[in-house]
Amino acid sequence: MSDDGHEHNGHAKVPSRQRRRFPGISSRAYEHPADRSALVALRKLSGFDTVFKALSGLLPERSLRLLFLSDSVRVSDQQFAHLNDMLRDACYILDLEKVPPMYVNQDPQPNAMCIGLDEPIIVVTTGLVELLDEEEMRAVIGHEVGHALSGHSVYRTVLLFLTNLAIRVAWIPLGNLAVMAIVTALREWFRKSELSADRAGLLVGQDLRASMRGLMKIAGGNHLHEMNVDAFLAQAEEYEAGGDLRDSVLKILNVLPRSHPFTTVRAAELKKWSESRDYQRIMDGHYPRRSEDKDTSVSDSFRESASHYATHVKTSKDPLMKLVTDLAGGAGDLGGRVRRGFAGFAGPAGQPGSGGQPGSGGTTTKDQPPTDRPPTDEPPSDRPRDED
Repeated sequence: MSDDGHEHNGHAKVPSRQRRRFPGISSRAYEHPADRSALVALRKLSGFDTVFKALSGLLPERSLRLLFLSDSVRVSDQQFAHLNDMLRDACYILDLEKVPPMYVNQDPQPNAMCIGLDEPIIVVTTGLVELLDEEEMRAVIGHEVGHALSGHSVYRTVLLFLTNLAIRVAWIPLGNLAVMAIVTALREWFRKSELSADRAGLLVGQDLRASMRGLMKIAGGNHLHEMNVDAFLAQAEEYEAGGDLRDSVLKILNVLPRSHPFTTVRAAELKKWSESRDYQRIMDGHYPRRSEDKDTSVSDSFRESASHYATHVKTSKDPLMKLVTDLAGGAGDLGGRVRRGFAGFAGPAGQPGSGGQPGSGGTTTKDQPPTDRPPTDEPPSDRPRDED
């Protein structure tokens, strides 16, 4: 339990609120199956991060550390002391031995991130600090500490370096296709790693409603009196199940450029995990230990990931996923279902948009969605973002 504020393993002045602690917990306990399988494979590559840490001079990490040190406020007992207490408490609960430095950066955009090769650093913006209450902020800090414990800061930085390197050779024939394949796969992993970190935030805060409120505020601002958690989760249900095959395709196109899942989806995924047997076992003290990480099987991790995706496809209410399930099951009249699913793209006699039989005319699509915020781990400027 997180208890009396005395010093424990180097974590002094731990807040006194009673919360369960997880000594020696492995990040595998809360990682999404797709995230976990990738991390297990990377950890098995002996010397992988050691080599790239030696190449850290090629990355902007040192410059970023100096930038935050010189132009942001470092959290300590003297500055943003309440955030410092939350940070130490999060590290104490997840048993992270070394408390990472944390900075508050002047930026009205609510954001947080965890970066670094040699050692992770956490950055939160003033927009986030001003938006969230104490328990919501505790979940966000737990989210970032979860990134640090999983090693996301190391592997993300390494893979971003590899991606940038690949972009430099994109002039090679078929290079652009190869780069897009890398970036697409990388973003898919990023999105799953965010779900992992959300789970870590819940383990730290141990308050599902606070985690939900924080995600709602990120989506809709500081107007809780105008919002409702159940209605917010109903949006996620409508998003997953609503529409036809056209909407399914548009969902894929909308999410591809993003490094984070959509906020309602994150809320629904976190609630689902909080109701799972896996979460209850962790809260009861039954979880994988860090000392066992070296014995983890890569093949078992990939099988778990494949099983998760298969289950997701089978249970999904999305029209496209239902079609995939029917294809696998050999359902009849699939051609008719596909035609009906895309019927609205073209009208009868080739007239677009009338909702009749498919024609040869042009297609009618929805308006383009708002431009997504800059991918948090792929900064357009000298300050990276990690929207949480």
